[in-house]
Amino acid sequence: MTLLAAPPEAPAFELPRFVSLLRHAVPRVLEGMILPVAVFYVGLVLGGFTAGVVVAVAWVYGGAAWRIVKGRAVPGSVLLAAGMVTVRAVLALLTGSPVLFFLQPTLGVFCASAAFLSTARLRRPLARRVAEDLVPLPDQVLNKPLMQRFFRRQSLIWGCAQFVNGSLSLWLLLSQPVETYLLVRTSAVAVLLSGAALVTLADFRGRLRALQRGA
Repeated sequence: MTLLAAPPEAPAFELPRFVSLLRHAVPRVLEGMILPVAVFYVGLVLGGFTAGVVVAVAWVYGGAAWRIVKGRAVPGSVLLAAGMVTVRAVLALLTGSPVLFFLQPTLGVFCASAAFLSTARLRRPLARRVAEDLVPLPDQVLNKPLMQRFFRRQSLIWGCAQFVNGSLSLWLLLSQPVETYLLVRTSAVAVLLSGAALVTLADFRGRLRALQRGA
């Protein structure tokens, strides 16, 4: 590892290895993005739409309960997700409409796209805020001009990727059965977002190497 220069009042920071950063980020991505869809689909296949909704709600609340049992703080994002999935589940079960259950997340994707794009030129674009949750880097690293340019660039990339994601998801949701929606959307979005993630990881790795060289 390489020690990065720090302000006089701060200790030198030892830049973690890239693999360590991945170990920190991957579980959060799995918990928040991949496993919720997987458990809903399992419930849907085994017991129908109602079972899928119940399993999805149980997954979110189970994650919060597990943290409480372990004596860990429940992140605000988990509490927000619990509230949102509850409202979605109630509306979907009362109306019997799967569209209502999936429409809010799809609209949320468009909001995320707009947020990435609209903050790309700000001092703290949304891409940086996301990175701060996923990657343990101090402000002395995040505030470097090289990293600021990286976050602006990534805000544009992810804004465009999420717009394509939302457009595809909305079309599938309104035109296909829920089983087809889940299978096709999950596969297509996985390819789309994996491609964007690979671009981000390659760019990020390049920025870390530049920081290690003292850029």
